[in-house]
Amino acid sequence: MSKYLITNCSVLILFVILMSSCGVQRTSQPGALYDPKEVADLSRKLGIELSNINKDDDKNMGLYAESSLWLGVPYRYGGQTRKGLDCSGFASIIFQKVYGKKLPRSTNDLADMKMHHVSKGSLRTGDLVFFATTGNKKKISHVGIYLKDDCFIHASTSNGVIVSSLKEDYYKRTWKKGGRVR
Repeated sequence: MSKYLITNCSVLILFVILMSSCGVQRTSQPGALYDPKEVADLSRKLGIELSNINKDDDKNMGLYAESSLWLGVPYRYGGQTRKGLDCSGFASIIFQKVYGKKLPRSTNDLADMKMHHVSKGSLRTGDLVFFATTGNKKKISHVGIYLKDDCFIHASTSNGVIVSSLKEDYYKRTWKKGGRVR
């Protein structure tokens, strides 16, 4: 095979992968941005209200789709695979896959990196949320990714990757800050 043919085939394969990578297909239905059945399935999996005609949901569908694929993956300290991962590993993987951004690997380094600080009431989809969940209430020890409607996704030590609410007493009590990666 010629170099030209191999290059063109590689580009075509990459294009197909990129167009289908978020796991949700666009629909030709007027006014609908994605297939309503797939959006309803994502909404059910994540436990958040998603709409196939909401432009904010549309621009974040990649995050919703990718993060839903990790639901139920068990917690494993230092892990970064579907066999197990920790909270910072989860955030790192999602940001790399969805946004093409490489994040620091530890929760401490994530909390210390340069980002726009965001109050709880001003969080947007894709913002990082930080908590102090150990005995030292000043030290950030847990990170998640904000989805919407006070919900965030994270790798919990007891339940693996799950969606939780910032309104839960535990997360109200351990909340430290929100951050927007630029």
